[in-house]
Amino acid sequence: MNDFFDNWTVQVRKGVLELCILNALAGQERYGYDLVKTLVEVHGLGVTEGTLYPLLSRLRVAGLITSRLEESPAGPARKYYSLTKEGRKTMEAMNQYMIDLNRSITRLRKTGAWYDRVD
Repeated sequence: MNDFFDNWTVQVRKGVLELCILNALAGQERYGYDLVKTLVEVHGLGVTEGTLYPLLSRLRVAGLITSRLEESPAGPARKYYSLTKEGRKTMEAMNQYMIDLNRSITRLRKTGAWYDRVD
C-alpha cells in the first residue's frame, strides 16, 4: 500500500487495542504473556509485549483492571489481570460504540456516498 494507509492502520490499531484487552479479560483473568498469545491471533492487531504492558498499566491506573502476582512452579511469578466492575461497564460501552460505528459505516458504504463521487 502507501504511507498514508500504513499510518492509518497504526492509528486504528491503537484505538482498538485497549478494547481488545478488555474483551480478552472478560471471560477470565489472564497473565500477561497469555494475553499476548491471545491478542496475536487477532488479525491485523499487530500486538507485541512491548505494546501490551504499558497499556495494561494504563488500564490498571484507570481502574478498569486489577492485577495480582502469583508464584509459578515453573519460572518467575506471573502477574494476573482481571476486569473490575468499572472495566466491565466500560468494555460494554466501548463494544456498543464499535457496533454502532460499524453499522453506520456499513450504511454509508451501501448508499454509495463515496463511490458516486469523482474528485
